[in-house]
Amino acid sequence: MKFYNTETKQKTDFVPLDPENVTMYVCGPTVYSFAHIGNARPPVVFDVLARVLRKTFPKVTYARNITDIDDRINASAAKEGVDISVISERYTDAYHKDLEALGVLPTDVEPKVTEHIPQIITEIQRLLDGGFAYEAQSHVLFRVSSYADYGQLSKRSMDELLAGARVDVAAYKESAGDFVLWKPSTEDQPGWDSPWGRGRPGWHIECTAMAAEHLGETIDIHGGGHDLIFPHHENERAQSVCAHNAKFVNLWMHNGFVNVDKEKMSKSIGNVLLVQDLLKQAKGEAIRYVLLSAHYRAPLDWNDDILAQATNSLDRLYGALRKLERVDADPSVGAPQAFIDALHDDLNTPKALAELFAIAKQAQISENDAELAVLKAQLLAGGELLGLLQQTSDQWFGDDAADSQLIESLIEQRAHAKQNKDWATADQIRDQLTELNVVLEDGANGTTWRIEK
Repeated sequence: MKFYNTETKQKTDFVPLDPENVTMYVCGPTVYSFAHIGNARPPVVFDVLARVLRKTFPKVTYARNITDIDDRINASAAKEGVDISVISERYTDAYHKDLEALGVLPTDVEPKVTEHIPQIITEIQRLLDGGFAYEAQSHVLFRVSSYADYGQLSKRSMDELLAGARVDVAAYKESAGDFVLWKPSTEDQPGWDSPWGRGRPGWHIECTAMAAEHLGETIDIHGGGHDLIFPHHENERAQSVCAHNAKFVNLWMHNGFVNVDKEKMSKSIGNVLLVQDLLKQAKGEAIRYVLLSAHYRAPLDWNDDILAQATNSLDRLYGALRKLERVDADPSVGAPQAFIDALHDDLNTPKALAELFAIAKQAQISENDAELAVLKAQLLAGGELLGLLQQTSDQWFGDDAADSQLIESLIEQRAHAKQNKDWATADQIRDQLTELNVVLEDGANGTTWRIEK
């Protein structure tokens, strides 16, 4: 299996440090607000990657953190007059509900920053002891000049990095690019005791400490959105290598942005799409389908029609499963090799989806029960790897079993009438189906149907 490595800018064979336990860390949310669709893309993408890895390796330890201390959380808590935990728990719960609706499986580990303050302090002390960090006016900062490879992940020079970053210019910094590891807290701000006074951690050091605690000093895969390459992952990489004198990550993977009508999501534009609002428009599986319909590294353009298109696409796949209900899936058959090859080739989900539709098309035209048993097994196994087709066809279409049996019987009678050129009976049955709110779609591969409420 090959994946694109952001650091080397090329696809590389995936060889884990320990084939008995693959380690993966993905940056999770800062829980101060509800998740938008851009926030949902990394957990869906790396959920598929975790599923694929688990089919190949005996164990995968997947960690995705929760950042539950942040100036935006602090501001919200102060505004409401509550502890920061009230804000962080509210939005963590909402995040979990959104991911569950999108079919994202729970991670093996979900570390929270506030539960890892001792580990963060230990990491900072290591950097101080090694001369990679310094104290200044109750702050501790990373000395960027102490790490010669700084900028290698994002492939930018220091001048480019500073020009493209929101650099916090402060008189106590040795250099403008130095970044905060620990900062002081006022009496009304959350804080913890440390050797450098009461304060709280900087953003970047948090992930270094949590990854080391749960996955080790060197991890197989580190993932996140493209926007995290700099400064967050560049800074994580620098401080982790310096603190442990070891390579931090073997494979860096980053997903592309989600744009809305070809524009970047922005509160100022007013085009931020919350997952919880999209779930009122379509089923979670349709939203997940959209997020997998483009290659994970490519930008994904969201528009008004995209959820309806995804729902129609899933109708076709579930329509095939409906036909396959009368046969049992062949237990000896998994996803077809072409499907597996697509996912092993840098997680090519669009190609994998195309393979699912090829299976569904064959299922609609085949009348051989042995072949249908194989096709059903392939369709279900492929769906499981993508986190799709996780319902029965009745659940997807919103039908109950009794209605489905009646409808299937009527469709079979109509097909028989058409075969006998009894057009009056065929039309009469179609009218009967219309009264049941059944929408028929006659095609070269047979008749599919759905309930239109």
